Amino acid sequence: HSCLEAGMALVDRQSVGAYAAFIAEPVLSAAGIIDLPTDYLKKLKKLCEERGLLLILDEAQTAFGRVGLNFAFERDGILPDFLTLSKTLGGGIPLAATVTSSAIEEDCYKKGFLNITSHISDPLPAHVGLAMIAVLQKEKMAERAVEQGDYLMQQLSELQQKYECIGDVRGRGLLIGVEIVKDRESREPAPELGHSISEYCLQNGLSMNIVRVKGMGGVFRIAPPLNVSREEIDLGIAIMDTSIAQALENSRD
Repeated sequence: HSCLEAGMALVDRQSVGAYAAFIAEPVLSAAGIIDLPTDYLKKLKKLCEERGLLLILDEAQTAFGRVGLNFAFERDGILPDFLTLSKTLGGGIPLAATVTSSAIEEDCYKKGFLNITSHISDPLPAHVGLAMIAVLQKEKMAERAVEQGDYLMQQLSELQQKYECIGDVRGRGLLIGVEIVKDRESREPAPELGHSISEYCLQNGLSMNIVRVKGMGGVFRIAPPLNVSREEIDLGIAIMDTSIAQALENSRD
């Protein structure tokens, strides 16, 4: 939290006049699955309120059960001023939503701010979204993500004990990051090794998404379907195991 306060103070010093909002992800996905500490969002909400800022949370990748809750922000007991949603909401159909309170919506309307696109309120994706929400609730996918996520985390942690190149395993529910490093002592990122593992995984039948952006290290973002079975998890882990061994052997040649 001290880092958050220092960061906000830095923004205060560098800002001219009032700024409008703070945009954040509850779990930084593209940065390598960085889960914010417990109550971080609660502290952030307080700092925003002190400055008259709106808090905008991007839950495109975390909402609707992915992290074991309907929304990731629920863990900290706060309510954002704006919430952006997509991905799971459409179940494969292009669908996104911006959610806010009626008070903010009315204020925007009075001040002449309108957001209009060609496909706004399209009935087809809207019906798909409603169907997706109904299925997620009926099948209790959030609870399932906790159960299957715990199992997946356990299997990945066992791989971590087996391979020195796995530096960290982190995440929530079925959104997990596996960090690939040169060794655990230095924790120096090994993006090229990660890419090699990814290539072997693909050859062996497993599609893996690794963050290779400079400065973000080599981190696998693992986000299987919410209805993934334990048998599928076991198969994926077995392929990862084989692929890591192949990549390490190749790096020694």
